[in-house]
Amino acid sequence: MQNASKYGIQYFAPENPPMRWARRDHIERAPIWCSVDLRDGNQALIVPMGLEEKVEFFETLVRAGFKEIEVGFPAASDTEFEFVRALIERGLIPEDVTIQVLTQSREHIVRRTYEALRGVRHAIVHLYNPTSLAQREQVFHKTREEIVRIATTGAELCVRLREEILPEADVRFEYSPESFTGTEMDFAAEICNEVLRIFAPTAERPVIINLPATVSLSMPHVYANQIEYMCDHLLFRENVIVSLHPHNDRGCAVADTEMGLLAGADRVEGTLFGNGERTGNTDLVTLALNMYAQGVDPGLDLSNLPLLTSVYERVTGMHVYERQPYAGQLVFAAFSGGHQDAITKGMKWRAEHGGGRWTVPYLAIDPEDIGRTYESDVIRINSQSGKGGIGHVLESHFGYDLPAAMREDFSYTVKRLSDQEHREMQADDILAIFMENYVNNFDPLDVVEAHFRQENGIIATITVFNGGREEQVFTAQGNGRLDAVSNALKENLGYRYSIIKYQEHAIEQGSNAKAIAYVGIRTPEGQVSWGAGTHDDIMAASVNALVSAINRLGK
Repeated sequence: MQNASKYGIQYFAPENPPMRWARRDHIERAPIWCSVDLRDGNQALIVPMGLEEKVEFFETLVRAGFKEIEVGFPAASDTEFEFVRALIERGLIPEDVTIQVLTQSREHIVRRTYEALRGVRHAIVHLYNPTSLAQREQVFHKTREEIVRIATTGAELCVRLREEILPEADVRFEYSPESFTGTEMDFAAEICNEVLRIFAPTAERPVIINLPATVSLSMPHVYANQIEYMCDHLLFRENVIVSLHPHNDRGCAVADTEMGLLAGADRVEGTLFGNGERTGNTDLVTLALNMYAQGVDPGLDLSNLPLLTSVYERVTGMHVYERQPYAGQLVFAAFSGGHQDAITKGMKWRAEHGGGRWTVPYLAIDPEDIGRTYESDVIRINSQSGKGGIGHVLESHFGYDLPAAMREDFSYTVKRLSDQEHREMQADDILAIFMENYVNNFDPLDVVEAHFRQENGIIATITVFNGGREEQVFTAQGNGRLDAVSNALKENLGYRYSIIKYQEHAIEQGSNAKAIAYVGIRTPEGQVSWGAGTHDDIMAASVNALVSAINRLGK
């Protein structure tokens, strides 16, 4: 980049900030949440939502637990105006929910805003005007005093119209010095205090001072210092709700917000999944679940995040990125063998120790808390996966608990096929690979019948087909039934191997339970082969497993 010299610092940092916030290491309680999806988010869409889409989104936000929702800029268009009217006239606003409407500090816009609110029970009128040095010099060509007068004139009109048009309603006020982060701190405090004198906040009717990073200009700690400065210099602080509204131009909106909360803010405006102008707003889902992951109840219901995501994508036409924190399709997915092994062992440790505080490796929160599942969301299989993850899929989906060494052997088979086909393997793919390559493999050797009697150990008489359909019958003695079958094969067909592992378990519950057996064998040359067998009878399953292992020696 050759033109870095054309850029420089555009923010105004407080001098000698106390940085008390930096001594706090976590957020102790949830803020007041205000969704601005229907205003800030909607105006940033390529195709803004229609009336019924906005109604559905509003109802979704209410179900998620939002008590303050900015529903639009009623003076901006007929659609915006009619949406506010629809919410009021259809009785769609619950008693404990307050709608918020945005207005510039211009008389005809303020009046139109109040007209939209007729009949409302609870509302916040959100007044704003730009205050930054760049806006004053380049856009408005006005002095500080003239900018203050714009704000106070609008504030006076808001107070007057509340009494004229909505005398019976619970109407509160919010003021935003827009482009706050590009405003000199002493001027930001001055203009907010002049507005506060007019709004006259009380404990029963507090005023919101919203401090937006309209364009993100700094590292997050600078924004926190600015918020702390304002908290120290605002009048009527005990009756003022300090609100944050960061945008994400530097990719820092969540960090800005978290540090701003540490610095004394009480409230956050943002959107689901960070939708909004340019790079978007603070992602309220990420912010809330960050708190949740540290033991703080965010006060929002995100227990069915996949459903919330699907509604959002449908009504906005936007897509939640696969790596979006918490909500993305791949955020819990573990493809790496090491990660899969650690997660599987972590989950088993948790079960063995009775739960308790969540500490499972590689999983920031329990996916089930937000409506995700381990089977489909966590352990994902491709050529990078390991024996732990592949074995977990077989066990959790289909009940096959392979011996550890067999899991490793099977994992190489799955990974080789995934690499050859350049694709992720689904659970059914993994089962098909297991069944085709390891289970009941009767080619070329097939033991179709086995009978046993006890005589100086166990004597087995087996009926065998070997590479054709000519029947052969062999008899041999062994320490047990499987050993006797093995000896009959080795003594009569010349196989040379030893059994190194045998394991069995039921794979179905009840009287119709089916058994599966696993057998590992090793040749004198050191070649190891694994087989599995299934049958209603455990002995037949064991013989099938041995036969499958022998047949795999030549493949």
